Amino acid sequence: MFVDTAKIFVTSGDGGDGSISFRREKYVAFGGPDGGDGGKGGDVILVVDTESTTLLDFAYRKKYRAEKGENGAGSKCFGRNGKDLYIKVPMGTVVKDVKTNKIMADLAHPEDKCIVAKGGRGGRGNVRFTTPVRQAPDFAEPGMPGEERYISLELKLLADVGLLGFPNVGKSTLLSIVTKATPKIANYHFTTLSPNLGVTNISGIKSFVIADIPGIIEGAAEGVGLGIEFLRHIQRTRLLIHVVDISGIEGRDAFDDFTKINNELKKYDVKLWDKPQIIAANKSDMLYDNELFENFRKKVGQLGYDKVFKISAATGQGVKELMKEAARILSTIPVENIEINEEDKFVPEEKKFTYNIRKEENTFIVEGSFVDRLLGSVNVNDPDELRYFYKVLKNKGVMQELMDMGIKDGDVVKLNDFEFDYVM
Repeated sequence: MFVDTAKIFVTSGDGGDGSISFRREKYVAFGGPDGGDGGKGGDVILVVDTESTTLLDFAYRKKYRAEKGENGAGSKCFGRNGKDLYIKVPMGTVVKDVKTNKIMADLAHPEDKCIVAKGGRGGRGNVRFTTPVRQAPDFAEPGMPGEERYISLELKLLADVGLLGFPNVGKSTLLSIVTKATPKIANYHFTTLSPNLGVTNISGIKSFVIADIPGIIEGAAEGVGLGIEFLRHIQRTRLLIHVVDISGIEGRDAFDDFTKINNELKKYDVKLWDKPQIIAANKSDMLYDNELFENFRKKVGQLGYDKVFKISAATGQGVKELMKEAARILSTIPVENIEINEEDKFVPEEKKFTYNIRKEENTFIVEGSFVDRLLGSVNVNDPDELRYFYKVLKNKGVMQELMDMGIKDGDVVKLNDFEFDYVM
């Protein structure tokens, strides 16, 4: 089964907690603090797997979590870092942050990788908090939490040439005779339900990758039919071969079909419309009047398209000449990555611990992630740690902000479940 989009939830590892420890050796009196730092949490990393061609695996597993960092220990032992979690994705996968819809990475090369969730930093052990006046700190930092987010994966096939056209015009037949691919071929619309890739195998012509894109119909850019699901796969191609049914045996007008498809490209992404196109007038073996072909060539020529080949994918007529011209044009077009605008790039938010203060009667309530982290790292019932607690509040600017809000002696300051009376 071909799957080209997926959404998964990733969580990096939390950092390990710093250790609270003191030397307790037989011949060492008044042993000092020796608590080590916690280890860093593991990252979640997407890596390219050149053997994979679909996102099907992500239909069965939706959540991924990296390993937590190990807690610190005594004797200044640092905790082990959590193992990074590597997730394999097909080459050509575009990664987006679901919340912002910004692009995190375009994994278009064999060695590409992307960190989608960074592990939390390990907390500092109590040995780190020793100062000339604080010889025995009885507190340590907890580890920083890891990141978590939903990401979307969007596979855009890596092909040099894309076969474009309405359903049942012969794209799959053409692919089957110029490559070793074996797409499903039948005489009904939407036989091709997913893109097919093949490598050209024609004597005397340099090989290139060609993709058969499911038939696009009028209104595809608005979601009509199957085309909208696969227009993204044309974005990486350097050249389009636009296949039309020149025979008219189904009552279709080749020029009308050609202009409708190009209008859909323009509506979806003007860059697709700007890509160079070769026109393959297929089913010429069933053409009852050559004037139909000449009129078609004249009309598309007036639109600026001068590369028109009269072919029959069923008999092979004109196919080699078509492929030879495609190879020649490709040799003049450099391989480029998808261009990502600066405003579309994902910028990680800086991890900050914040707080806000609100007043209820004579009580000033301080709350937020900064408060949670501070209270999680100190024992407010210990006088030494309480002094450190007040120092952190002052350095963070909390005390100054309380004064700016008009706090007076005797007013209550509340941080989660901990309360104290304010004294100047």
